[in-house]
Amino acid sequence: MDEWEERLGFKPQREDVYNKLLPYAEGLDQESVEQLAEIKTHLSRSIQLCDVKVGVVHWVSQLTKYIRCHGLKFSKEDHICFVKILFEMITIPDLELSLVQKFSTLFISLLKKKELLSREDLELPWKPLYKLAEEVFYSTYEPHGLALFPPTIESHIKSVVRMARPYFSVESTQEMLEEWRPLMCPFDTTMGKAMKYFELFLPTMLPPEHHDKGFRLWFEEFMNLYDSAHNSPSWEANLVVLFARLAIHNTGYVDWNPYLPKIMTRFLRSFDLNVGTAAVQASRPHNHYDLSVVTIWISYLMGGDSTVQDHLEKLFRAIETFYHPSNHGKWTLKLMSFLSKLPLAVVKRVHRERHKKPSWEPLALESHRLTDEQITRFVKSMKDIVFLAMFSKYGSSDSAAAMHNLALLRPELIIPSLLEQLYPSLETLTEPHRLTACMNCLNAVARSMLSNTKWYPDGRNHLLPILNLSLPGIDPNDFKKSLVTFQLLSTFTAMVPFVDCSGASQQRQDLDENEMELCSATAQFEDVVLQFLDRAFAVIEMNTTEVSSSRTGSLSEVRLNPQELMIKVGMFSTVNAVFQQCSGPIFDSVLHKLFNYVSSSLCEIRLAGRFVADLIRSAARASPVKTLKKFVPFFCRNIKELTESDDVQKEEHLDDSLLFNLQLLSEVVRCDGKAFLPFKEDLLHILKKSLHLTSKPGYELARNLLTHLLKALTLIYTVDYRSVTKDWDAPLAEYLPIRDWAKPGDLDNMGVEWHVPSEEEMEFAKQLLEDCLLPELHKLEQFCNGQKMDRQEVICSLGIVQETISGAGSVFSPLLGKPIQLAESEVPLRRFKHICGFENQVVKLNGEEVRPLILRTVKRVLAHILSSHEDDTKSLFHIIQIYNLLLFYNGEWKEEFEARWRSFHIVKKAMGNKLQGKKQHLRAVLVDRLQLQHEWRMLNRVDKTFTDLHKEIFDDLLTLSVSRYREVRQKAQAAITKGFNLFTYSYKLFLSDILKYLKDPTMEHHQFKGGLYLVLGTVDKRCLATKRSWEILNQIWPVLVQAQHSEKPSILKLIDDIADKVHKHLTTISVNIQVPPHCLEVAQLPWSTQSPKPVLPPANSEEMKHGLEQQEERNSCYTQQYYKLVNTLVELVEGGTLRWKFYQIAMELLALIIRHDAKLPQSAVNLFVKNMASETLLIRKLSLGAVSSILKQQKRKHPRMVIDPFAVSGCEQPSNGHSLPGDSRLDNAWLQYRSDTRPDTLDKWEKTVFVDKTHWGYYCWPKNMEVYAPCSQQPKLGRKREELEPEEQPIYDHFTRQDFVDKMLGFLSLEENKGKDKFSTKHYTLFKGLFRNFDDAFLPYLKPHIEKLVADTSHDGHDSSQRCAAEIISGLIRGSKHWTFDKVSSMWEWLVPVLRFAINNMTTESVTDWGTCFATASESRDPRKLHWLFEVLMESPISGAGGSFGDASRLYVLQGALAQQEWRVAELLHRLINYLIPHLKHPYKNVRDRIGSVLTSISVSDYTVPHGLPTRCPQRKEFIEGFLPQLEVLEDVEDSPPLSIATTEKMEVDKATDDVTPDEKMEVDDESAANNHVKEDADIDDPRKSAIKLCKTVMKYVQGNLSRMFHCQSPEQLKLLPVIAPLNSVTGDDDLKRETSVTLACMAQTYIPPKDISLALAIAKEVSGLKSWHARSAILQYIQVMVFSNLFNLQQPEYKEHVKELVLHLLCDDQLEVREMAAVTLGGFLHCKYFDIDHDLLQHFEKLSSTKLKKKRRLSGPLSLENLLKRHAGVLGLSACIQAYPYDVPGFMPQVLMDLSDHVDDPQPIQMTVKKTLSDFRRTHHDNWMDHKQKFTDDQLVVLTDLLVSPNYYA
Repeated sequence: MDEWEERLGFKPQREDVYNKLLPYAEGLDQESVEQLAEIKTHLSRSIQLCDVKVGVVHWVSQLTKYIRCHGLKFSKEDHICFVKILFEMITIPDLELSLVQKFSTLFISLLKKKELLSREDLELPWKPLYKLAEEVFYSTYEPHGLALFPPTIESHIKSVVRMARPYFSVESTQEMLEEWRPLMCPFDTTMGKAMKYFELFLPTMLPPEHHDKGFRLWFEEFMNLYDSAHNSPSWEANLVVLFARLAIHNTGYVDWNPYLPKIMTRFLRSFDLNVGTAAVQASRPHNHYDLSVVTIWISYLMGGDSTVQDHLEKLFRAIETFYHPSNHGKWTLKLMSFLSKLPLAVVKRVHRERHKKPSWEPLALESHRLTDEQITRFVKSMKDIVFLAMFSKYGSSDSAAAMHNLALLRPELIIPSLLEQLYPSLETLTEPHRLTACMNCLNAVARSMLSNTKWYPDGRNHLLPILNLSLPGIDPNDFKKSLVTFQLLSTFTAMVPFVDCSGASQQRQDLDENEMELCSATAQFEDVVLQFLDRAFAVIEMNTTEVSSSRTGSLSEVRLNPQELMIKVGMFSTVNAVFQQCSGPIFDSVLHKLFNYVSSSLCEIRLAGRFVADLIRSAARASPVKTLKKFVPFFCRNIKELTESDDVQKEEHLDDSLLFNLQLLSEVVRCDGKAFLPFKEDLLHILKKSLHLTSKPGYELARNLLTHLLKALTLIYTVDYRSVTKDWDAPLAEYLPIRDWAKPGDLDNMGVEWHVPSEEEMEFAKQLLEDCLLPELHKLEQFCNGQKMDRQEVICSLGIVQETISGAGSVFSPLLGKPIQLAESEVPLRRFKHICGFENQVVKLNGEEVRPLILRTVKRVLAHILSSHEDDTKSLFHIIQIYNLLLFYNGEWKEEFEARWRSFHIVKKAMGNKLQGKKQHLRAVLVDRLQLQHEWRMLNRVDKTFTDLHKEIFDDLLTLSVSRYREVRQKAQAAITKGFNLFTYSYKLFLSDILKYLKDPTMEHHQFKGGLYLVLGTVDKRCLATKRSWEILNQIWPVLVQAQHSEKPSILKLIDDIADKVHKHLTTISVNIQVPPHCLEVAQLPWSTQSPKPVLPPANSEEMKHGLEQQEERNSCYTQQYYKLVNTLVELVEGGTLRWKFYQIAMELLALIIRHDAKLPQSAVNLFVKNMASETLLIRKLSLGAVSSILKQQKRKHPRMVIDPFAVSGCEQPSNGHSLPGDSRLDNAWLQYRSDTRPDTLDKWEKTVFVDKTHWGYYCWPKNMEVYAPCSQQPKLGRKREELEPEEQPIYDHFTRQDFVDKMLGFLSLEENKGKDKFSTKHYTLFKGLFRNFDDAFLPYLKPHIEKLVADTSHDGHDSSQRCAAEIISGLIRGSKHWTFDKVSSMWEWLVPVLRFAINNMTTESVTDWGTCFATASESRDPRKLHWLFEVLMESPISGAGGSFGDASRLYVLQGALAQQEWRVAELLHRLINYLIPHLKHPYKNVRDRIGSVLTSISVSDYTVPHGLPTRCPQRKEFIEGFLPQLEVLEDVEDSPPLSIATTEKMEVDKATDDVTPDEKMEVDDESAANNHVKEDADIDDPRKSAIKLCKTVMKYVQGNLSRMFHCQSPEQLKLLPVIAPLNSVTGDDDLKRETSVTLACMAQTYIPPKDISLALAIAKEVSGLKSWHARSAILQYIQVMVFSNLFNLQQPEYKEHVKELVLHLLCDDQLEVREMAAVTLGGFLHCKYFDIDHDLLQHFEKLSSTKLKKKRRLSGPLSLENLLKRHAGVLGLSACIQAYPYDVPGFMPQVLMDLSDHVDDPQPIQMTVKKTLSDFRRTHHDNWMDHKQKFTDDQLVVLTDLLVSPNYYA
C-alpha cells in the first residue's frame, strides 16, 4: 500500500480521478470514508430488518450518488460485497419491478468496469436471472393486465444479464444448453425464445483452458443452424449477436475462414439493394441485421490468416456505386450507418489490443492481432467509398465520423485526399454544399491532422492556409456556411497556441526543416485573428435590428430566433477559443482592435449588443486584468456621464448609448473576481445609480451586473482553458509552442487554475449585499408595515433580492430549521452533503443567516400582496422565483448542469481519441470536465433534510398554485412539483391540502383547476396519482373519481390527462414483499470486509425478529389498503352518483389494479360481470377485458407429473444421452397424429399421454419432461354453485341466466366498425376462461346462440354474427383442454355438424375470422386431442360447394389449423398433398393460388436440422419430380403466338399472412367451367393450356418459398428454370407474364447454398441455349441478380469463368434484345468488379468490333449478318466497359471511347448503341467533368467534343 491507501485504510478499486484536482481535494478522502461506512452499515441493516421499500431504496440511492461522486472508491472486498447484495435484491422472487429497475441501475454501474473484478474474484449463478427474465420477457400475467410493467424493465434486465454473464460458472454453458435445447424447434416460436436466451446468457469470456466447456460445446451446432436457414428467420439476428460476441472474446481461437463467404453473402443481402434490370424486386422478410453488431463481428474476424479483408474489398467494390450522391434510395441510410460504424469498430479493436491496460479479460492471440499492414489495407479499402459518400444527399455526418476514425488509424491516407477536395471548394463560391461537407469532414479529422507527427508530419503545415481560406466562410448571408466555419475555427484554435514562432530559427538549433517552415508560417497568426475579428464585426453589423421594444420592454422577454441563437453560440464559442489561445502580443493587438470597435460603435441591445458583449466577455475570460483595465474605466466613465442628470432615473426611454454601455459592463465582469477589485468603487457607484432606474431594460441590465459581480466574487471556478499551461510569452529558446499543437491534457500535470474567493473578494461581496440587499429588504418590511410603495418599486426591490440570491446563493447557508420526518423506516434516512469549498465562506448580514432573513421578509410581502392587491402578478412571479432560489439554488441549477453535461459529452465525443483512450482528451475538455465535477458537488452540497422552513415555503407555493391567475399558478405548480421531487415523500405532508381543493364542490374554478394540476404533475411521467403507495392511492383515486363538480371542457380535459397518465405510467405495486433468507445472509458480508468498518454492528436476533414482524405487518397493511381501495371504488360506482365520464374513470382505475397475486373481491367481480351487458360500449369493452383477466386470476392450478418419454415410446435412451433432432425418431413418434390410433374411446383417451406444446421432443427431450397429471388428479369438474369460491359465484350466477347471456351475446354480435372489425382476442380469451374455469356449465346456455350465429347468412349482419361464433368456438375448443373424455366427446358430437355447416358457408367477410378461429384452436394443442377438428377440416376441401371461393376458403382454414401443428401431423400433410396433386390444374385462379400457398405450408416442414434425421413430412423433391414431366411441354418452344385463354385473372402475390382476398374475381380459364362448377376434364384436349395452369400453381408455390421456407432454393426448384424462363414469350396472358416475372425475381434473389451453385450455373447455361429468345433474355436478368445475391459464394475462378462464358456467348446472340441485355449484364458485373477489365477482355471486344462489313457501294448484295452480329457484340462489349464506370474515368476509358468513335457511322443497330453510350457518358460524367477531362489527351478531347456536340450527335 502507498501512503494514500494507508490513510484510507484500503486500496480503492477506481477513484474518480477528477476529485484529486479540485481545490478542496484534501477533505474528500475523509468525506468518502465516512459516507462509505454509513452506506455499508445502513444498506445492510435495512436488508436485515426487511425494510426494502424505504430503507433499502434510500441507501441504494445513496450508494449510486457515492459512485457518481467518488467513483468506485472502495476496496475489492466491498465491491464484491455490493455486487452480491444487489444481485440478491434484484432476484428476490416477485419483487416489485420498479424496485428491480432501481437496483439494476446500480448493479450495472458496479460491474461496468469488468477489468476490476475477475472470474476468480466473483461467481454469480445464472438461474435466478433466467427466472427473472422468464417472468418479464414471457409473462403469463402482463398480456392479461394482471401485471403492469415499467416500460424499460426488459432492457434493464438484459443489461443486468450482460454485466453478470462474465461471472457465470464454467459449468453454466452445459446447463444452459440442457435447459434451452429442447425449445429449439425451428418451426415454432420457441426457437426464437431459445436463441434469445442463448444470445443473452451464454458466457463467451472463458479462459482458453475452459473452451471445451464453453463455446466448443455449441459453436459448430449453432453455425450449422445459421448455415442451414437460408431465409433470414427472425432468430438469425440472435445468432449474429452471439457470434459477434464470441469473435470479440475469443479472437484467434475460432477459425472463421470456412464460413466467411456465407457470412459476407448474407451481410450483403441484408442491405436489400436493388440490382439488375428486372422490373420486379422481391423484398425478403426479417432482413435486418443490427449494423453495430455486424461491424464489430467483421472487425474481430480480421487478423492472422483471415481472408475477411479480401471479402471486405469485394464488398466495397460491389456496393461502391450505391454510395454515389446521385444514387440514393431505401438502402442509403443503412449503407451510411455501416460506413460510419465499421471504422469505429476497428479503432476499438486496435485500442483493445494495443493501448488498453491489460486485465483478466481474454485478449486476441498474438498471431491474430491486427498488424500495421492489415490496418493500412483496411483503411485503403474504405477510403474511396468514404470520399464518395461525403457529398450524400443525407449529409456528411456519417462520412465525417468514418473519416475521424480512419484518420486515427492512418492519417496520411485520409487527410491529404480530404485537403485535395477542400482547397478547390474554399476557392469557389458556386458549390456551398461541397464546401460545408468538406469542412465538416475536416473538422472531424482536425486533431489527427495536427497531432500525428509520426504518420503525417505535413498535416500541421496546412493549418495556416486553411485558417486564411476559411475566414470568408463567415458570411452573414449564408447561415449554414457560417456555422460550419465557426465550428472548424473553434476546433482548430482550441488545439493550437496562437504564438508567433517565426523567430525560433534564429534562437534554436534543434529545428528540422518541417519545423522551420512551420515557425515562419506562424507569423500569420496575428493577421488571421484580426481578420477573424473583422468578419465577426461584419456579422454583428448584419444582425443589427431596429426594435423599439429593446429600449422599453423587458430584455428577459426578448427571445432570439433559432438562427440568431445558433449564430450567437457559434460565434461566442469560436471567439472564446481564439482569445484563450492568443499569446500576449497577439492578444494586445486583439484588445486594441476590439476597444476601437466598441468605442466607436453603438449597437441596439437586443441582438447586436449581445454579440458585442460576448466578444468582450471572451476577452475578459482570456485575460481579465488587461481587458478590465481597458474597458471598465471606459464604460464606467460613459455611464457616469450619461446618468449625471437626475431626470435619467425617471426616464422610461433611456439613451441607447447608456443601455449599450450598461450591457457591455454587465458582461465584461464575468471573469476572475480578483481582476475588478481595483474598480469596486466605480462599480458600486454605477450600481447605486442604475439599480433603481425606471426604464425596464436599464434596471434589468443593472441587476445583471449585480448578479455577475456576485457570481464572479463568490463562486469557485476554473479560469484557464488554454490548450497547454506553459508560458506562451517565454523566450522561444526555452519553449517552442508548435511542439504542443493538439497535445492531449495530462491529468497528472494539469496545472489547473481555480478561482477561490479571497478575503478581499468576500468583503466586496458582503459590501454589495449590504448596499444592495439590505436596503431592499428594509423597504419591503416598510411596505408590509403599511408604507406606500407603487407596484414598480415593489417589483424592483423583489427583483434585486432575487438577483442577489442568484449571484451569492453559493455563500448563503442552506435553510436550517426543525427537521420533519417524511417516511418511517427501520434505518436512518440521511442524505449526504458534499464538500464544495464554501464551508468557511458563509456570508451573514447583521449577524443573521441570509436565507431565513430573506424568507421572513418575502413571506410577509406575499401575505400583504395577497391580502391587498392580488392582481400584482409580476411581484408574485418574483416571489415564486425567490422561493425557487431559496429552495433549490446553492450556486448551480440542475437544469443548467444537465444541459452542460450533455454538451460536454458531445464535444468529448467529437474531439476524442478512441484509439488511445486513457482520457487522452484535450486540456480544455479535461478542464471542462473538472468544472462539471465541481458543479455536480455543488448541486449535492446540502443534505436535503426537510425542515419547518421548507414547509413554510411549500405552504405559500401551494397557496399560489391555486391562484386565480394562470401564469402565477403555472410557475408555483412547477416550483412545488420540483420540490416534491427533490424532497422525497414531502408530497405526503401536503396531499390532504391538495385534495381539499378537489373534494369541496364550493371551491372556485381556479382552485379546483390548480389542485388538479398539482395531482397531474409536470410533463414527465411523475404524477401523484401514480405513486407506488396504496396509502396515497387510497387518498387520491376516490377523490379524483368524485371530482365531478365542473363541466368546463378544460377541467374535463385535465381529468382525462390524469387518467391517461395513470394508464401509461402506473406499474404494479406490491402487496407482499418477502426478503428471503439468503438475502439476509449476504447482508452480513459488509462486517467481514476491511476498512472502513460499518458504524453500527449488524442487526441482532431481536432486531431481525422485529424486522420480520414489521415486514408481516407492512404486508398485511398493503393488502388491507389494496382491498380498501377496490371496495371504495366499487362502492362509488355502485352508489349511482357518478356521471358517465367519472363512472368510466372509476371502472378503468379498478381494472388497472386487478392483479395475479390477490383475488379480486366478490363485489368487484360482480360489478364487472354485470357491466359486460352494459348499454355503453366503452364500459362493456372494459368489463369484458376485466372479466377475462379475472378468469385468468381465478384459474385453478393443474397438477403436472414427470414422465420418461423413452418409456412412453417403448424405446431405449441413446447410450450417449443425445438424440438426433428431427421428427422421424422412434422416441417421438408417439407424439404424432395417426388416424388409426386416435383416442376416440375412453380407454384410448386415458391411456394417451397428451403433450400440448408442439416443440417438445423435436430437437431433444428436456431433463424433466412434465405433462399434465391424469384427470383423476386434476381439479374437480362440474362444480355446483356452493362449491365455487365466493369470487367465482357472480360469474356463475350471470352466465346461468339466459336473459343475461342473450343480452351480452346480442351486444357481442353487433358490428362495431363497419368493414374494420376483426376476430377479437379479448372475446376469445373470455370464452376460453369461462370454459376452462367452469367446464361445460354454461354450454347449454350458449349452444342455441352458437347455432343461431353460425346459421346467420343475412346480407347485413352475417359477418359480425359469424365472427362472434368463431370467437366462442375457438374459446370453447381451447377451454376444454382439461375436460373429461365424456364431456369432450359430447361437445364434439354437437360441434362437428356446426363446424361443417360453418366451413361450407363462409363468405369473403367471415373467412379470415374462421381461419383465425381454427388456427387459434389448434395452436399449442396436442393434435390427437383435436382429431375431430382435423378430420372435419380434411373432408373434401375442394368439393365445389360454394364455388371456387368455397374451395379456396376451406383450404385457407385447413392451412391455418395444420400450420399450428408443425411437424406433428405428417400423416395429415401426406393425405393433403396427395389430395391436392390432382387439383394443381384447377380452372379457377383463386383456388390455384391457395393451393400454391398450402403447398408452401406443407413444404415448410421439409427441413432437416443439421446432423438431424430426415423428416416424415412430405418432401419437395418427390413433389416437384412428380409434376415436372407434365411441364416438359412448355420447355424449349419457339416464341409462341397468343394463347386463347382468359387474361382477366387478377394477380395476387402470395403473402405470409395467406389471407384470402375478399374482392377476388372468380375468373375461370375455360368457358366449359360455367356456373361455378369445376370440370376437371376441361383442358384434356390441350395439354399446353393444362400445363400452363399447372405452372401457375407451381409458380405461386415457388414464390411462397421465398418468404416462408428455411431452404428456399432446392435443387429441384432450380430445374423449373427451363420451364418458367420461356413463358415470357406467351402473348395474350398478362397474368402469366406477371407471375413469371415475380417467380424469376424470387428465384434470383434467393440464397443458393455453395453445393448447389454448380447446378444453378449449369441450368442457366441450359436455358441460354433454348430457342426462345425471351428465355435467353430472362436468364440474363436472373444471372444479374443471382450473382449479386450470392456474390461471395460465387468467387471461385471456375464459377466466374462459367458466368463470363455465358454472358459473352449471349453477347453474340442472334436476337438484338438478348445482345443488349447481355451488354447490360456484363456492365453490371464489371461495375461491381465481379469481372476485371483486363487487357485480354478489351482485346477480345476490339477484335470483334473490328470485324469487316461489306460496303453497299462496293457490293450490291446484303450485309453479312454474322459479321454484323460480331461487330455489334464488340461494340456492345466496349460500351459495357464504359457503362461500368458511370462516375469515374479509369485509364483504359479514353482509348475505348476513341475506339467507339470509329463506329459512329456504322449501320444500325451499332450506330444507336454508340450514340446511346456517348450520351450516357456525357450525362453521368457531367458533374465532375473538370476533373475527368484531365485523363484525356488534347487530341482525344477534340474528338470527344466533336462527337458530343457535332450534328452527328443530334442526328
